[in-house]
Amino acid sequence: MNFKKDVYRNLAMITQIGISMLAPIVLCVFIGYELDDHLGWHTVIPLLLLGILAGCRNCWLLVKELIPKDQKSGKKGLENESEE
Repeated sequence: MNFKKDVYRNLAMITQIGISMLAPIVLCVFIGYELDDHLGWHTVIPLLLLGILAGCRNCWLLVKELIPKDQKSGKKGLENESEE
C-alpha cells in the first residue's frame, strides 16, 4: 500500500512541476500576442523568454522544497543517523 502512495505522490509532483513550467510560458506568449495585435508592438519573443525564466524559477523553488534537509548537508545527515 505504501508503494502506491509513493507512486501517486511522485506523479503529482511531476505534474505540478510541469504545470509550473508551462503556465508562465503560455501566459506570457498570450499577453505578447495580444499586445502585438492591439498595439503593434513586437513583444512575443521577449515575453516568451521572460516566461521561460519564470517557469524555471518556479520549478527550481519546487524542487528545492522536495530535497530533504539531510541530503543538503551531505554526509552529516548520515553520520547523525548512525549515532542514534
